[in-house]
Amino acid sequence: MPSVRKPNPKSQKQISTDYVDPYVFPETGESLGNPNIPSEFNQFTSTQQNGVSFNRSGQMSFKDDTTKPFSVGLQDIDESIMYYFQNVIRPTVIQNGVRLAVPIIYGAPERWKSVQKDGYYKDKNGAIMSPLIMFKRDTMDKNRSLTNKLDANSPNLYTSWVKSYNSKNDYSNFSVLTNRIPVEQFVVNVVPDYVNLTYSCVIQTYYVEQLNKIIEAVNYASDSYWGDPERFKFKASIDSYSTVVEIGDSTTRVVKGTFTIKLFGYIIPDTIQKEITAIKKYNSKAQVIIGLETVSSLASYPPVPLPTLPPPIPPIPQGSGFSSAFSNAFS
Repeated sequence: MPSVRKPNPKSQKQISTDYVDPYVFPETGESLGNPNIPSEFNQFTSTQQNGVSFNRSGQMSFKDDTTKPFSVGLQDIDESIMYYFQNVIRPTVIQNGVRLAVPIIYGAPERWKSVQKDGYYKDKNGAIMSPLIMFKRDTMDKNRSLTNKLDANSPNLYTSWVKSYNSKNDYSNFSVLTNRIPVEQFVVNVVPDYVNLTYSCVIQTYYVEQLNKIIEAVNYASDSYWGDPERFKFKASIDSYSTVVEIGDSTTRVVKGTFTIKLFGYIIPDTIQKEITAIKKYNSKAQVIIGLETVSSLASYPPVPLPTLPPPIPPIPQGSGFSSAFSNAFS
């Protein structure tokens, strides 16, 4: 006796799917698919929704907004080193029994050339400036071992934080009655480019004892985060120091020390390409919760009386005196 295959009935989901007729665009013949099946459902594009080729929800303006787009440049990293030298390390030396603060300057090309040519830095009058600390940025290497934005033409990775106040959350009775979830506003930034920077530093003093105190202070601050706590801080490390004593003539004697700072930083530039392609701000989706209300009997609600209309005006009979006078007046 041949085996009879047992029928396999459809599930409720399959029956519901068969009754769905997806919408097809008459112009292109493209179908949006079944909305009940995520793998088949094609969401409306920006052009299909509003005729605009980009998503307008990601193009929010910062006009009248106290929070501005976030950016970190190379100058910010240079300023973090200057801030840490001046406000945290605060190197000092003892000169003629008086404690003096050591000035810190950035090695502009003209200044650095003078140091490399003469071996020391002079002021405008030609006198050697000591004590002194000078630094300048040498190299910058990109660190690809950390995360990155993947593509500058269309960034894929972002960091975001929520603002404490949003003007769209104004109080209203409708929000209270419907249990409306407040809209949160997020400020978004592209994942930064992580870089490794090196800085060359030169210390000038009159005596080796003064140089030793400065090197001890700088070495103690190594392997920590340098920068302004109110702005940016970057990890800095120093591996080696070198000391040189130069004697040119009977009146020129300079004690010089050099070292290299390795700084691990990040850059978020303020460029036109980032402004055009990256998302800067967006709002979360609002939600209105409407509960189900039912009644047990309609008899508890009295019927509403219908409004009464005035009686119709009776027609004027033909042949009456009023009708004849009305006709003669307009004849």
